[in-house]
Amino acid sequence: MASAQVCKVKDGDDTFVPIPGMEEASLKIFQSQVLLPFSLENGSVHAFLGPFAGQNKKKFGNTLLPEDTTTLPFIHSIEIDLALFGDTTKIFRAFPPIKDRHLQWLLRVEDAMSSSWAETGILDFIQLEKFDLHLFDPQMLLSAIFFWNRETRAFEFPCGFVCLTLLDIAAITGLPPVGDRFYPDAFEEELSIKELSITWDKMTYLAFIHAHVGQPGTPVSISEHIAFLLYWLSACVFCTPSLQVPKYYYILAQALHLKKKISLSKLLLASLYTCLDEASESLFRESGPRNLSGPLWLLQLWLNAIFENKLSLASTFTPTCELEGVRLTTLTPRKRSVDNFATEIDVILNFTEFSEDLSPFIRPTLTGPSWL
Repeated sequence: MASAQVCKVKDGDDTFVPIPGMEEASLKIFQSQVLLPFSLENGSVHAFLGPFAGQNKKKFGNTLLPEDTTTLPFIHSIEIDLALFGDTTKIFRAFPPIKDRHLQWLLRVEDAMSSSWAETGILDFIQLEKFDLHLFDPQMLLSAIFFWNRETRAFEFPCGFVCLTLLDIAAITGLPPVGDRFYPDAFEEELSIKELSITWDKMTYLAFIHAHVGQPGTPVSISEHIAFLLYWLSACVFCTPSLQVPKYYYILAQALHLKKKISLSKLLLASLYTCLDEASESLFRESGPRNLSGPLWLLQLWLNAIFENKLSLASTFTPTCELEGVRLTTLTPRKRSVDNFATEIDVILNFTEFSEDLSPFIRPTLTGPSWL
């Protein structure tokens, strides 16, 4: 019995009519009974097969995979505490830094390394850093995270499971969906980290830039290029929680410098799934979510795409870069309001059928690399 109340049957048909006001004592009994009694209008007594499921049971579910009640989407709870919107800056503090802080360094390294980046397959992706990737809409992000199911690794919308794919990442970032798997332990340290003069003294992102950027007019060294890639991977791609450049990205930065055909799109997708798991779990904490990290900027751009028509998102800015992700950065709402949360929840609940809005990158007008 999936209803939240005891039911009776109208005489002469099979229509179930809810009876409001179930007593708490009766509820506890019905949750342990094999048969749940009910009466017809003519006085005859019948029974439902029990036990009573309760109000918090999922409205729709996956019949193929086992369920874990600790991973259910938060939207199935009775209420949501909107007090968590009191300080959203702390929740999403790990978004990419403001572009002005690193744009000069990016342009300097790009002048010397653009052909190398093109060969590696990351040139288009790096162009995103020239635009407002640091902007986010906390209400939109949290409205989606409430629907994330850690068990199925997907957003559980009324129409079914919805999630980002490698095609979405290819459209947004220009990263190819193919390439070699990256196993840090399988890659040798071909360029000794000790000989590259990279400083690690727990520097902030801005201090790391100042310590490694070369002087104008000087060539970009191997050390500077790898330092830039380290900064870019830490601050702008995977968005580390410490807001510092960690050493564990060194092997990946070295591989990109050496033009290894790494499948960065798969790493990005896996990282997003992991951070969504952590974000969803943190919503259950009494103190609420804090310091969410990972590539949530990718979630923001994807949500901009699927909400674009439903919320009439628009921008007067015309991007100069032929990349879908650049256009999507201009759609991020600038006005933050707790009222927007209810609107965005309503949009998700109205996805009762899978529509074109949920596959926004399957269209002939898509901008991006020629191979896409």
